[in-house]
Amino acid sequence: MSTDTPGPRETERAAQDWQHWHEKRIAGVAAPYGPLSLTGTHWLSDHPDGRVPGVPGRWREDGDEVVLDADAEDGPTVDGRPLAGRVRLTADRGPIEASRVAHGGRRLVVLRREGLWAVRDFDPESAARRAFRTIVATPYDARWVLPGSFRPYDGVRTVRVENADGAERGLTLGGEIVFGNGGAEHTLSAVIEPDGSLWAVFADATSGGSSYRFRFLRPAAPSPDGAVTVDLNRALLPPCAFAEHFICPFPPPGNTLPFAVDAGERHRVDH
Repeated sequence: MSTDTPGPRETERAAQDWQHWHEKRIAGVAAPYGPLSLTGTHWLSDHPDGRVPGVPGRWREDGDEVVLDADAEDGPTVDGRPLAGRVRLTADRGPIEASRVAHGGRRLVVLRREGLWAVRDFDPESAARRAFRTIVATPYDARWVLPGSFRPYDGVRTVRVENADGAERGLTLGGEIVFGNGGAEHTLSAVIEPDGSLWAVFADATSGGSSYRFRFLRPAAPSPDGAVTVDLNRALLPPCAFAEHFICPFPPPGNTLPFAVDAGERHRVDH
């Protein structure tokens, strides 16, 4: 861990900020349309007749759109109005609660990955949401806040990695986060998000034991000189830790750290 020791006031403020972040994370996970509410990801290619089990209407792919046909008795609504007929849909981009298609309290979210279409079913009454109690996380420790830098690649690199659903998909990487720990240099390949922030999928010596099998790290955008803060106190559980229907990517080659990251979120706990 870092040997730089911040002052007591700075540490106290950082610990308070972390506690607020942790509480906000728990509230977000437990929200009506948080990750615990996902009850299914249904790939339309698996249902050539258009009938998705438990999902109203008839769904089919049509090039760059999904076509949904429904009768009045099917009961779905589109943009808040009952659907009796046909509507063409594209992938939902906004918050889950703002998705165009609903069925009562459920939200039916249109998803596209590598040219394949799916409909996701988010149900606030899911068993997982009812059972959830909290997220276990290690208390803040300033020694896990590590200075680093970001080294962008000359161009984006796409690697094939296994996903939580067993399928292999492309992960587009924009560069490497470089930081030191224990006298050695370590790197994590990272995705560059549209807002410039970074996203890395990593495992470490605790993965599958005292913490979930892999975690996410989301540093802020690097400064103009490439400096980035690697705050492992904010290591995140991936969505698939809360619902098996997410298709989270596993860590790409090289993103397994050779030491124990005894920090950040560790496990979900149910009642």
